[in-house]
Amino acid sequence: MTREPILQVENLSVSFTAQGRAIPALKGVSFDLQRGETLAIVGESGSGKSTTGLAIMGLIDRVRGTSISGAVHLSRKDGTRQDIIGLDDRALRKVRGNDVAMIFQEPMSSLNPVYTVGAQVTEALQQHEALDAQAARRKACGLFAELGIANPAECLGRYPHQLSGGMRQRVMIAIALSGNPQILIADEPTTALDVTIQAQILELLRRMQQRTGMSIIFITHNLGVVSEIAERAIVMYAGEVTESLSVASLFGQARMPYTMALLRSVPRLGAVRSKLAAIPGAPPSVSALPSGCAFHPRCEYRMPGCEAEHPTLDIVERGHAVRCHRWRELTEAVA
Repeated sequence: MTREPILQVENLSVSFTAQGRAIPALKGVSFDLQRGETLAIVGESGSGKSTTGLAIMGLIDRVRGTSISGAVHLSRKDGTRQDIIGLDDRALRKVRGNDVAMIFQEPMSSLNPVYTVGAQVTEALQQHEALDAQAARRKACGLFAELGIANPAECLGRYPHQLSGGMRQRVMIAIALSGNPQILIADEPTTALDVTIQAQILELLRRMQQRTGMSIIFITHNLGVVSEIAERAIVMYAGEVTESLSVASLFGQARMPYTMALLRSVPRLGAVRSKLAAIPGAPPSVSALPSGCAFHPRCEYRMPGCEAEHPTLDIVERGHAVRCHRWRELTEAVA
């Protein structure tokens, strides 16, 4: 028996106009998110991970030349099911925070430097829960204590620059959780933190998920983090999904050469000392994508024809899809 999907992303595409032509940032991204599940979105910088999160949140400015298509069906707290891609700003403000919240990548640039962190958390609480100033402050203090912030009452009066990176990230989590959202989108929340603080933040998210039952979309480039926190993973490259599978399958049954190359680049404890395997070249610019398979210029398994035809996303087995012309051959080779 499967859990009910709380979020269904269908053929989500985003493009921007530059120098008179459309630049595709996302191309036909589709996935489901189950209730209480943690889904990781993985890939190098520029692969479209953050754009996916921003599009779901409705935070991509619909300025002239920007095109957003597809559907994002959300099961809301009130029992309704709604495509939030088509909502206007006023309707989206009721969704953000209450149903879906986001932790942004760099808390120092996301927090307002001229307001205390307490003012920023209480503002979110007053917006989502219609609390008065005193009640919002009491709840903010309780949130800080729950998130492991020492001297929470004193911390409310501090400015972002007076806090460490780990403390600022906890403040961002407090703001995101202030509306008790059903879905939390965490955009590389541990990237700028040392490994000790990173482990604390991951444990914190796990504990909050167990307590509230929320679903998490965890955006990262760190496969080590994925193995710790996620149940399923989506691998992205050049704005599209290249592989989708369970985390249990990711570390042994990946079939997309890009996924396999990412796995080889992860350092391993106890491995014979040698240079880390690196993927040759660099990710392509979305304004100058190669023809055919976008990964073929960097792929060690490329063959004549990879540059001629764009591969489809094929089903390997239930819960596992891959975008590669040669995945069947690679499956047989691994077997």
